Amino acid sequence: MKWIVGLGNPGEEYEKTRHNIGFQVVDLLAKEWSIPMRASKWQALIGEAKKEGERILLTKPLTYMNRSGDAVRKIMDWYKLSCDDLLVIYDDLDLPVGNLRLREKGSAGGHNGMKSIIQQLGTEQFKRIRVGIGHPPAGASVPEYVLSPFEKEEKEKVDAGIKLAAQAANAWLSLPFPQVMNRFNRKSE
Repeated sequence: MKWIVGLGNPGEEYEKTRHNIGFQVVDLLAKEWSIPMRASKWQALIGEAKKEGERILLTKPLTYMNRSGDAVRKIMDWYKLSCDDLLVIYDDLDLPVGNLRLREKGSAGGHNGMKSIIQQLGTEQFKRIRVGIGHPPAGASVPEYVLSPFEKEEKEKVDAGIKLAAQAANAWLSLPFPQVMNRFNRKSE
């Protein structure tokens, strides 16, 4: 089974914020793959399907960003998944808007959702797609920035980044992740 987790915060007020780009990628995948997302007992929206001969589990933790690992751990235990099955998609302040960076492992890099997942899983050894949201302007607070919507002039780049991240996740269904990294890291620069 391939397991794709998009990070974000639940609720309408956060729906279009920078911090919810992981949710937006999972929403696009669910739409493209016709996977209905439903509430679960694990504090997450989940959707299951079979695509290209592979069972897929899409997940959007509803625990708020700082506790994303709580839902991820519960789902992992229930489905008896390993970190080899996991791909996490989330926002990155250090990348230009819409750019991607794929990695097979790494630190949380200051991202609280990733800190929570790493803490709950006890490892940094899982795949991830970071989608650039840009750095806050001088004097702006990081929390306010990540919880703000994208500017109109960023819309095209954001939409392209979301689509590219969805394409990378889709490619992972049939290709080894190092090949997906080579293809999409190069493409997004």
